Amino acid sequence: MRSNLAITYGQDRLPRYTSYPTAPHFSAEIGEADYRTWLRSVPTRRPASIYLHVPFCRSMCWYCGCHTSITSRDEPVAIYAAGLRTEAHLVAEAIGQRLPVSHIHFGGGTPTVMTPETFADLVSALRHSFFVQPDAEIAVEIDPRTLTEPMAEALGYSGVNRASLGVQSFDPVVQHAINRSQSLEQTAEALERLRRAGVGRINVDLLYGLPAQTVDSCLDTIDKCIALRPGRFSVFGYAHIPSFKKHQRMIDEASLPGSLERHRQSEAIARALTDAGYVRIGLDHFALPNDNLATAKRAGRLRRNFQGYTDDSAEVLIGLGASAIGRMPQGFVQNAVATRDYLARIAEDRLATVKGYMLTAEDRFRSDIIERIMCDMAVDLPRICRQHHRDPSSVVVDRSRLDKLIADGAVTMRGDRLCVSNDAEFLVRSVAAAFDAHLGRTTARHSRAV
Repeated sequence: MRSNLAITYGQDRLPRYTSYPTAPHFSAEIGEADYRTWLRSVPTRRPASIYLHVPFCRSMCWYCGCHTSITSRDEPVAIYAAGLRTEAHLVAEAIGQRLPVSHIHFGGGTPTVMTPETFADLVSALRHSFFVQPDAEIAVEIDPRTLTEPMAEALGYSGVNRASLGVQSFDPVVQHAINRSQSLEQTAEALERLRRAGVGRINVDLLYGLPAQTVDSCLDTIDKCIALRPGRFSVFGYAHIPSFKKHQRMIDEASLPGSLERHRQSEAIARALTDAGYVRIGLDHFALPNDNLATAKRAGRLRRNFQGYTDDSAEVLIGLGASAIGRMPQGFVQNAVATRDYLARIAEDRLATVKGYMLTAEDRFRSDIIERIMCDMAVDLPRICRQHHRDPSSVVVDRSRLDKLIADGAVTMRGDRLCVSNDAEFLVRSVAAAFDAHLGRTTARHSRAV
């Protein structure tokens, strides 16, 4: 059944639903003035989260879908870090009180492209502008190929307690095809440096669906990674959108696996990880049973945000840096994408917000439904309708999509509870799309469903 479903639904282009509505629906109708108003009303007794985007790398991986640029010099990175420090101060000033913070996430690009001193200064500035709670999770995305011993020590000194190591694949044929040469030894050394520095919570990021990738090469990579015993894995399908990311044109499309092969790779990885004792978390995460994510799943507290699955329950996410997205109770805001434009606004003591989206009651209703589907593989529709005072008869947007999923056995209705079938969880985005009132209203091209 799984193979048939992968063939039937695999070519659909759908959002990953790390937010609702998704970023292509943001517009310039929401700008800096709106963000300042929203910041003044932030509930300061509840912890918030901070995301910092660092758009620099030392080399370009051809599969990359992030906003980043290549630099061999430290000066542009130091100038940008100064902009981040200033933006943090401007946001804190707009709030008017020292906001408590429970989660900080450094994404990229490669955040550890900063020098150790620059990184430590930036974290100190965050602690000055905000009240970073003693037990806050501070996470950093890392390229193991460039992590030095001094940088690992700076991470530990700064209070970083979680690191995500990019691996993608250890297959040398695949690595050549994506312009990312990385040995197991480099990765193991980086992991050991982090653990010596006190950064004990380790994630490993993998991709399937890469050029020249096979089930066997995926399993070989998994076996090597399991031996390192990270606490979590994130396993994403490669999204090939060369019209959006021009460097992806360096990848030979003829070497990309089709939907059925991508599905086989994904399921083989999932079986290998669950056989090794990892708990499957939603669509694309895996965690050891004692990890926070596994605990959140068991308790029904799993959430989804721009980094994927999380146990972070904060209603407020402060986005810092070029292209960074923030979330307020009122809606979403996004900073200028180009680093030059971002720094120009910060240099004028302006917030860098250039677009956003104000949530409606309808959006909040549908966001709750979609998040529960994505996190729990099930949703109690009448309960959410009651919470939002909505008529259950109008809950489904794309009835034909949902009816087809039910007819194909991918979805079952147990009373009033919708459940994604165990052997169809890889289609959870297709199920969520049946409740998406915004789908198809933009020309944005999303990644394949399988």
